[in-house]
Amino acid sequence: MAVAFGLTAVLLAVQGVSASFFSLPRTYPNITACASEPITYSCENTTAIQNTCCSPTPGGLVLQTQFWDTYTGFEKKGQLLPKDSWTIHGLWPDNCDGSYEQYCDLSRQYDPNPSPSVLPDGTTVPAYTGPGVDTFVAEFGRLDLLAYMNKYWVSQGSPNADFWGHEFAKHATCTSTFDVACYGHDYKKNQDVVDFFDAVVRAFKMYPTFDMLAASGILPSNKTTYSLSRIQAALKAQTGAIPYLGCGQNGTVLQEVWYFSHVLGSEQFGHYNSVDSTTKSSCSTTAGIHYYERTPSSEREVRVLP
Repeated sequence: MAVAFGLTAVLLAVQGVSASFFSLPRTYPNITACASEPITYSCENTTAIQNTCCSPTPGGLVLQTQFWDTYTGFEKKGQLLPKDSWTIHGLWPDNCDGSYEQYCDLSRQYDPNPSPSVLPDGTTVPAYTGPGVDTFVAEFGRLDLLAYMNKYWVSQGSPNADFWGHEFAKHATCTSTFDVACYGHDYKKNQDVVDFFDAVVRAFKMYPTFDMLAASGILPSNKTTYSLSRIQAALKAQTGAIPYLGCGQNGTVLQEVWYFSHVLGSEQFGHYNSVDSTTKSSCSTTAGIHYYERTPSSEREVRVLP
């Protein structure tokens, strides 16, 4: 964060304005033409989408994905998990048949460690060696967004900014509503990156997994286990659909949740309609599932206290 704050201070000084009068640039695309387009949920249209800036195409099955990690591996560098909250994994554009694309625009490849490094068609994804995507956000003056991302979009085993770059390059470049062409002639370099990060945060806030589970009596515990059906039922009762639940250690340790949706409008601003997961859960249907407590030194309070 020191780099981000320093960069923004420099930008303010160069422009000769104080922070209190600084007008932050907008990052949304130009979707004026969408007002005259037919209104339909992605994956539910009966005719081809004519303006792909108006609806995620072909990746109209949108996944908001989250992690439950118990440590980060970067605790000594201050990279801690948010207390009483799951963390962001990403926002993915699966095709309507459950397949998906990845690293669709290598001119916007900001992933230092591409995975996969070679695409199915044999294309090599070169490792990114430029400045972190956190500096892109800072250049737009979005310290509010950076602060939220550092609280809730926390990587395990790598710096946060590397993880964010991976998610943008692998997934956002395959989402039509974030195409550079959607921003028109006034496009400012990297505004699509900031726009994507804003959209990820908006989607994450739709699905407060920790609170939904806690309200149903499902809390992290090193002693109690829960059945898959109970966890699924708790989340379906609040979202209207069964999400994907991912478990490790032979299906007995809860680690991930993916919420599937069709979207009315753009991925940035549209209405998300929950649908059942198209991916079978990796959690055991017979054994008890552990939802482990976090290591206390690996998390921090992120809520605003009086």
